Amino acid sequence: MTIQSVDVLYTAVATAENGRDGRVASDDGNLDVVVNPPKELGGSGAGTNPEQLFAAGYSACFQSALGVVARQAKADISGSRVTAKVGLGKTEAGGFGLTVELAVSIPNVDREAAQQLVEQAHQVCPYSHATRGNIAVELTVV
Repeated sequence: MTIQSVDVLYTAVATAENGRDGRVASDDGNLDVVVNPPKELGGSGAGTNPEQLFAAGYSACFQSALGVVARQAKADISGSRVTAKVGLGKTEAGGFGLTVELAVSIPNVDREAAQQLVEQAHQVCPYSHATRGNIAVELTVV
């Protein structure tokens, strides 16, 4: 797999303190959250966690990509929703890895057209580009 060349238009900057049991903040102050491991991993679950932040970013990005392809197809995606489920687990190699399920609801489009839009959005979304070949991503039209 080759690394794509990108003409950078924006750079997000965030700094973490104390890893999964600390704080993450963006340089502009728009994001400043406590992070804690979830209860399922032995943590307090009192704050957010990296997987929730990744799910939030991926779902928002995918929704935007869906908008791009829908405009091109002249499809009405009003009322659509993208829910990202990010799983964290052990890999066969002994480390940790992620899985992603994107559940997409497009109420004003028939199921076949919705599936096509979702597949096209998956080709456009920067998060999908970043995960392709690295993380199992399941696309579901709901």
